[in-house]
Amino acid sequence: MVSGERFIITYLLSGTQQDAFSKAKDICIEQTVEFPANLLTPGVIQDHVVGRIESFEFYDNNYRAEISYANEITANELTQFLNVVFGNISIKPGIKVESIDLPPTLLNHWKGPRFGRAGLRKLLGIPKRPLLFTALKPMGLSAKQLAELAYKCAVGGIDIIKDDHGLTDQCFAPFSERISLCAAAVHQANRETGNNSIYVANVTTAGGHMIERAREAKERGAGGIMVAPALAGFGCMRQLADDDTISLPIFSHPAFIGSYVTSSENGFSHQALFGQIMRLAGADAVIYPSFGGRFSFSQTECESIAKATQAAMADIQPIFPAPGGGMSIDRIPELYQVYGNDVMFLIGGGLFQHGPDIVENCRYFRKLLNEFAS
Repeated sequence: MVSGERFIITYLLSGTQQDAFSKAKDICIEQTVEFPANLLTPGVIQDHVVGRIESFEFYDNNYRAEISYANEITANELTQFLNVVFGNISIKPGIKVESIDLPPTLLNHWKGPRFGRAGLRKLLGIPKRPLLFTALKPMGLSAKQLAELAYKCAVGGIDIIKDDHGLTDQCFAPFSERISLCAAAVHQANRETGNNSIYVANVTTAGGHMIERAREAKERGAGGIMVAPALAGFGCMRQLADDDTISLPIFSHPAFIGSYVTSSENGFSHQALFGQIMRLAGADAVIYPSFGGRFSFSQTECESIAKATQAAMADIQPIFPAPGGGMSIDRIPELYQVYGNDVMFLIGGGLFQHGPDIVENCRYFRKLLNEFAS
């Protein structure tokens, strides 16, 4: 039974008015029935299943179309929802997903993040200030060396110490050994300092093996897990978030996702992908390249992500934006003016470049943020 309730996806369409409107009509068919429109007969399919153009207007040298779809065609599955939003049309030029507007009845099927901003602050015991975030690197260090580095970062007061996204199960730092040693090192540092740092294990891999790694990470003392959903699948990340046997905060990584957002005419807007879809897929924090680093994201694009991580989405909680990618401690005052307190500042290599003593670098980083939040 079709309820009549629909959700709206806003697309930016390039070309002349005629070209753009033709793309909008094509989207309505291509993303639903994928069947010749002239052969559709009156009834449920034509009246409800086919996409519907709700508005069409000139916008910023392009055209903007709001297209609605029946809730039922998603089957309440995140993967099918994404297929409807940008399935076959992802192969066609001049179409970009700008924003997503879902009714509460559909949002309720995806719980969003398990922890969200409030849950992560409670877990870490940090009520106000920005969170300190770093990555264990470089690839090639042994599990023991990575654990020693994790210990120093925790002693220095870094809140969240994660695997670099390239660390999986390589011979020089096997997964089981690495997560055991790193988690133990961070727990040891917490006992010595009274801090509440957590170690985040990268569990990105294929299919069911990712669930196995996530459960092993929890058993061995990890305080969170990291997933690159463009590699492992958005539905798989959603599955991790829903699994009560894991119950760990999830940090999404942008590896393999760049081409989704780097074109001005194709893919997704930064806000839709990093701010909205990551929340739907269960991330508690979304890592992305900050402006001014070694990647191409602009300040406007980064601000749109941060805004979307807390925009109203029924009962789905806000998540933390975690800008990184070539950031340095010296840029924190500038970035704080943009992001404020509700942010995780991810500094990897820049933490080492600040000075020869990694513990002191971490302490300086923490002192700086404590001063801002006081």
